[in-house]
Amino acid sequence: MDMCRERLTQGLLLRLGILLTAVCVSVHVYLESGWRGTPAPLAVGHPTHSCQNCGQQSRSKRVSTEPGDQGRSIKRRISYIRMPKKDSPAGKRDEDKEDPSPPCCPPLHPDRKAPRWHIHLEPWASESHSLEDEARRFLNYITTPQVSCASLPGEEAAQGGTTGAWTVCLDPEYSLTHRVQSKHCRVYSFGLGVEDRSLERSLARSGCEVHCFDPSLKQPHLQHAEMWLHRLSVDWRDPNPAIVAQRQYASTKKLATILNDFGHRQVDVLKADMESAEWKILENLVLEGVLDSVGQLLLELHLHWAGFEVGGDDPSVVRYWFSLLKELEHANFRLFHVHNDPAKPHLFLHKNVLNASSAYTLSWVNTQWKP
Repeated sequence: MDMCRERLTQGLLLRLGILLTAVCVSVHVYLESGWRGTPAPLAVGHPTHSCQNCGQQSRSKRVSTEPGDQGRSIKRRISYIRMPKKDSPAGKRDEDKEDPSPPCCPPLHPDRKAPRWHIHLEPWASESHSLEDEARRFLNYITTPQVSCASLPGEEAAQGGTTGAWTVCLDPEYSLTHRVQSKHCRVYSFGLGVEDRSLERSLARSGCEVHCFDPSLKQPHLQHAEMWLHRLSVDWRDPNPAIVAQRQYASTKKLATILNDFGHRQVDVLKADMESAEWKILENLVLEGVLDSVGQLLLELHLHWAGFEVGGDDPSVVRYWFSLLKELEHANFRLFHVHNDPAKPHLFLHKNVLNASSAYTLSWVNTQWKP
């Protein structure tokens, strides 16, 4: 009998212990969930501006899952963050009133243009989308100078009494004249196996810092005849990093990358004869906003075929060419010199169209360039 009572007492004590343990666990869970659901207290006084305000707004929007805490969270949000309606008089007064405080999260580089993904295509020259109409508009555009300039030709052209293919604008209205006089001008010249460097030598003797880029050079860098020569050329894309690691150097880079590597912010004169790669390179300069760093652009265009990685039928190709040159005009560039070599064949996309030459050398000046 005593043994039965003892077992009964032990069973009751065990059940009581289990019950008390369950109660303690329930109370603990309840307190933990209530503490986590309660929003952090906001600072007393006026809310601060700038990016600290962003954090307070995000914290104030959190609402606890507990019914009792939900009311307190909403009350605090209304007390410290007021969002007047636009239709109310208070909201209209707040919109009209200029906020002297800085924005919450300003951009890191507000003056830098965001890169674009494609150029703006101009409307077709005619409803028929014919090659002849597109070619007529394009050829008329590249053979009509937009501004007049006092120019500086190369030595060989000056001795022959002609302006030559390559020339720069030295009109006092633009910045190059003052840059040359102050010995602060910088020239980039791109080409493959270029033999005629008369313009570069003239600018170097005038006091300009001249960099000639030719990937066929044997040495990476060489100073010769008051000019710097580099085993490098410009492209519309940077090389594959794996290929660069194997070769230990890159022979082509984008102009933005070259400027960054050399520590240059602007170029007074950019001369380029890229043997049909000029269209994609020009597109890259437009899309990445690099044209803002160029004072004058001297470019040889090759029209006997579409160019590297330029696709589409013939009318679409000419429309693309025309749209690229119009992008130069939108970037404040104006054509001041046109030259075509009569010895070049008259081929336009492998055809004889309007007796057009296969190559034209065009020179533009950035009328808004202030280095």
